[in-house]
Amino acid sequence: MNKKVTILMLAGLACSHSAMATNGYQLTGIGAYQKSLGGAVTAKPGSAMAAITNPAGMARVGKRADFSMEMFMPERFVDFTPLGGEKNKSKSEQYGVPALGWTAPIDDGSDIFFGGGIYGTSGLGTDYPETQFTPGMGNLYFEGYSAIQFWQMAPTFAWHHNDKLTLGASLNIDYQSVSFKQAFRMDTDASGSGDTMMTNFDLSRTAQAFGFGLSFGVLYDITDEFTIGASYKSKQNFSSLEYQLSEGAISDTSGAFLLPAGHACGTTCPSGTYSLDLDFPAMYSVGAAYQLNDYVSLSFDVKRIEWSTTLDKLEVIGPNGEVVVLPAGWDDQTIIALGAEFKINYKLKLRVGYNQADVPFKEASVISNLILPAVTETHFAFGGDYRINKYWEIGFHGSKASDEVVTGTGSFPVKIGLGITTFGINLAHYF
Repeated sequence: MNKKVTILMLAGLACSHSAMATNGYQLTGIGAYQKSLGGAVTAKPGSAMAAITNPAGMARVGKRADFSMEMFMPERFVDFTPLGGEKNKSKSEQYGVPALGWTAPIDDGSDIFFGGGIYGTSGLGTDYPETQFTPGMGNLYFEGYSAIQFWQMAPTFAWHHNDKLTLGASLNIDYQSVSFKQAFRMDTDASGSGDTMMTNFDLSRTAQAFGFGLSFGVLYDITDEFTIGASYKSKQNFSSLEYQLSEGAISDTSGAFLLPAGHACGTTCPSGTYSLDLDFPAMYSVGAAYQLNDYVSLSFDVKRIEWSTTLDKLEVIGPNGEVVVLPAGWDDQTIIALGAEFKINYKLKLRVGYNQADVPFKEASVISNLILPAVTETHFAFGGDYRINKYWEIGFHGSKASDEVVTGTGSFPVKIGLGITTFGINLAHYF
């Protein structure tokens, strides 16, 4: 019979190794074009990255290929000073996020387009050195690490049904790599460092899994100037992540963080194969785009991500039926995105964007998200592209997610913080 064990502190999760300019841990946009509009692209596709955001857009961006690279620079911290402990920053601070997409008609003059690509779409992670948690409770020290790498391939068909209506669908072929670790050690010899393990949750032996899902999209021109769009991406279902753990990789010798004290593992879980199911939630979006005149266009999106279906809690299953529950406590998230594009001349376009979404978990769950610090709420972005010649175009973007700090409630009023700066370039080739 399965025994359930609740871990008070989430061991954390982490497609690229860090919390990118994200809603939760989903990127606000893929590539320089989408990022520069703050992700307001459901009704305004502009690159071959549309396979991820609205598959119908792959028939409206022309025959092209896009090569994108983003430099992501996060600043994350944990702050235990309310408990008398220390404040420390995550030591991982720079990451590269590539994406590649292409689209073209299946034949000359065809209304059916085929395309796709491989895209880094989401990710989260931390790398915290040993940090004093509290001088009380036995002088505990915290150590945490997390990393998720999440990639999607998206072979896509898009169809111009008529002059106003375009439909699209893509098959999502997913890959994720997941590792995380969280430990609390006691300083028993007054050395200023933890020497005795009290609580350990070590899944740092990276596990990989493949998954799949579907995406559907539609674009409709109400007038020549006004377009509406909608897209739906299903839940991405993954095979189980499997970790080969040694004895003590999951342990609690104190009884302070694992309940009850007499759980199936005793104080130390046995060696063996442990499995974790980590799917990616369904996403919905609706958007509108309006061409004010020959030089200015506006776009607007509302999006929804169903985080509660995948990150309300996670269960790690042990070799003898032990069930270790990770109570992340994530809620569904609604995102608002606004964008504006300015055509300066035939070759140059500039863009600005805004993206806003509330933190996907409440203050009471901060202690469960020490190494899952997805607390950014407001993003500002800018960018543009320059047409070099008939075949080549270069684009760029920059974005800043406002620095956010969230303080826990109850017995653990600790703080987690995150601020993000990104820059990216895109090279487009027109066929």
